[in-house]
Amino acid sequence: MKRREQSQTEQLRQALAEREAQLQEARARLSALEDSTSLQVGRALTAAAKKPGRSLVRLPRDLYRLWRRSGTTNHSEQRRRGAEPIRSFDADRQEARLLAGAVGGASELLVVATIVGPAVQRALDPYIRPVPLRPHDSQIVMDGVDVDLVLVSASAAAPGSPWAHVGDPAAADRTRALHWVLESAASRGIPTLLLDDAPTAPGLRALDFDRIHRGDAGVPLHLFNPVAADLAEGPEAVFVRDTPAVPVPDTLNGLGAGVVDADAPDLADALRAAHVAVIPAHGPSTEALRHRAQACGTRFVAHDPVAEETGAVEGISVAVPRMRATALTADEQRTMLREVFLREATPVRLAEILGGLDFPPGTPGPELPLRGRAVAVLADPAGEAEAADLADALLASRLRPAEVVVPDTAGRLPGLQRLRAEGVTVRTARFSTPDTLEELTRAGERPSRVGGLGPDRWAVLAERATAPWSHLWSGPIGPDRLADLVCAVECSDADAVGTAATGPAAEVGERGFFDRPTGEQYVFVSSLTPELARTALVRRGWNPAEWNRRGTRLLALGPDHGPGTDGNAQGPAHNAADASTGAVG
Repeated sequence: MKRREQSQTEQLRQALAEREAQLQEARARLSALEDSTSLQVGRALTAAAKKPGRSLVRLPRDLYRLWRRSGTTNHSEQRRRGAEPIRSFDADRQEARLLAGAVGGASELLVVATIVGPAVQRALDPYIRPVPLRPHDSQIVMDGVDVDLVLVSASAAAPGSPWAHVGDPAAADRTRALHWVLESAASRGIPTLLLDDAPTAPGLRALDFDRIHRGDAGVPLHLFNPVAADLAEGPEAVFVRDTPAVPVPDTLNGLGAGVVDADAPDLADALRAAHVAVIPAHGPSTEALRHRAQACGTRFVAHDPVAEETGAVEGISVAVPRMRATALTADEQRTMLREVFLREATPVRLAEILGGLDFPPGTPGPELPLRGRAVAVLADPAGEAEAADLADALLASRLRPAEVVVPDTAGRLPGLQRLRAEGVTVRTARFSTPDTLEELTRAGERPSRVGGLGPDRWAVLAERATAPWSHLWSGPIGPDRLADLVCAVECSDADAVGTAATGPAAEVGERGFFDRPTGEQYVFVSSLTPELARTALVRRGWNPAEWNRRGTRLLALGPDHGPGTDGNAQGPAHNAADASTGAVG
């Protein structure tokens, strides 16, 4: 494993300690010299020579005293003061970043020096802490900022960008600057990565990258998602072309289809507005466009003019009207989005790419892109049967929770022991007062312990959680429910996700301007029954009925129809009365 050179602040601290040690050594030598007999004799002789009168008379007495003292005085040799201990780079790296005022003081994100195209930059922004490099300042930035990775994309060499034509002999200055960046990274043990996401000069691939990934950065769900798709306006069919030079088929012109380029900034809006997307059957961006269409909840048709002429495949003149006539159901839309979330989303792709790189000591880890998906399940099983249901549901989940937090009274139940045996972290919390039927009834909550905890008790469990998201477990859930909930927050950056609340608090007259009727999904609402929320929000102990008035973003998702449920995401014990009282669960 390569060893990274110490950061600039670390080097300054070590130099200061070394100078301090040298100063202490000089002081010790000076003190020893001043106390030496030779120096004292020299001073006495010098004083006698300067003032012969009285000094010559006193000289024999002073010399006799020095002779007597030299035989009885023990001149202890002062030990050299060692340099101030320097803490290791591994332990002090984040402090060095803060002292230097550099980007990336927090450890939640990888600090990445980027030379990427605008599309890759937009895709990676939520998952890394970028430090953009430009040809004229790349050396200054690399010397002054401690980064974890150098990331270059082939799309950065597109005409019009600061790194245009890098790798081409005609742009020798930019190629030389990039070569210096890679050499500097190699000398410090920083891995380098090239995303080969666009056609570019062969000289770029010939540079000394640690890894070259053929493909893009995955599907950024914060850009491509079905959120507010029913509000998008546009033609019902859209033709997506790789390059502007690709002609639009005459059949699509007759159907009134729109046209959008594959690298256009408004590609996501065009896909959300259309029922059908026509994409090229063969091309460098075919797979990426297919996954982006699925994430937006849009059906797609692969256009292959040669195969259509020979009759090998159904022509777009037939396929587009047929697909346009039948819209996707909510379950179909969610299924397509879920598969993209689990396999093709940007955090998954980024973690896959970084998994085999040789990171230097002190780097937080290549698993950080997926850290935002960590979920803590907060639960209060009343007995062995409910603990067994909890274990069955979580072990069958396609998105395994990072941890489970339960009251200390439930920590030894067999179901929780089974979760520990399967590698799931189980934490316990202690309530100051036990739940009683009278307390729950007085608070207006249902007297069932399944989902019957109040906001203050959910907050006690959330205090023990370390994951950024908390799932408020209140009954059996399907194997896809956790994945759908986390996918929803990754798409929308919402603070809480759940089913749209019903009852007096959710009447149409009290709903917000952008809220949709109950039953819609991937839309923001003014009230809901939360299933997944930010752990920091649950720790506040607020009533969920007040979350919207406190500035939180609430996203509605359709009910869970997975195995073990009765069509309600909150289990059979949940009903409309719970939402009207504002109980969390």
